[in-house]
Amino acid sequence: MFLKSAVICSVLVAGIAFFSPVQAEETNCNAFGAGDHLPQVVALSLARGTVVLCNHGYAVQVSPETHSPLWAAEHLWSDDIEAAWKLPRPHVPFAPDPRVKFSAGLADYHGSFFDRGHMAPSGDQPTPDDQAETFYLSNIVPQTASLNEGIWSRIESRVRGLAEKEGELYVVTGPAYHLRPVQTIGPDRVPVPSSTWKAVYSPSRGRAGVYVCKNAQQHPHCDQVTVQTLTRNTGIDPFPAISEQVKAQAWRLPAP
Repeated sequence: MFLKSAVICSVLVAGIAFFSPVQAEETNCNAFGAGDHLPQVVALSLARGTVVLCNHGYAVQVSPETHSPLWAAEHLWSDDIEAAWKLPRPHVPFAPDPRVKFSAGLADYHGSFFDRGHMAPSGDQPTPDDQAETFYLSNIVPQTASLNEGIWSRIESRVRGLAEKEGELYVVTGPAYHLRPVQTIGPDRVPVPSSTWKAVYSPSRGRAGVYVCKNAQQHPHCDQVTVQTLTRNTGIDPFPAISEQVKAQAWRLPAP
């Protein structure tokens, strides 16, 4: 069962002790972040009660306020992407994450007209077990079908192609909530993001860029911004270990 293969990496709650880092399949959980630093939630109000979970292929920080991830971090290697491309499309059921009581449930998405949108995509993962772990609802946010099945899917594919070209990439993906009032779905009142973003860093180039896509029902639009702009607008620094100079300059990523 894939439910046995993921482990809690640490708990980020004021006043609660941190668990010591645990070993993932081939690496320490922190290695999913550039410079061995996982993304940092710099807006303290967002960090309350959150939990960082370490899976074999990605790490994720889950919020009790959104019942969803604030970010999902991956370290992509070209060899793993090649292996992932050879796998058949997974037929894995979505499942609540048993490691956190506040994970969204299947009922939250039932009849909502929103897709269950992966933050760490299953298509990035090189083994069936690793793919299966991406179907935890702790890795999922509500996305419109127009975004999830259209330009967002193409961005995921472009990033995989870029990882093959670069050899390795650090990728962090997450939601943003800028519209008021925030729409919610299901009995847990899971907030619907106004946009989703994907930050990409190439250690060989020393450059970083970010896709930001509106979570619109019709004709969703994507822009590219700097890491610095993303952090200012969302309160999340996807790459706390890289220099401010790199964060301030936008690496032009492949157009979707």
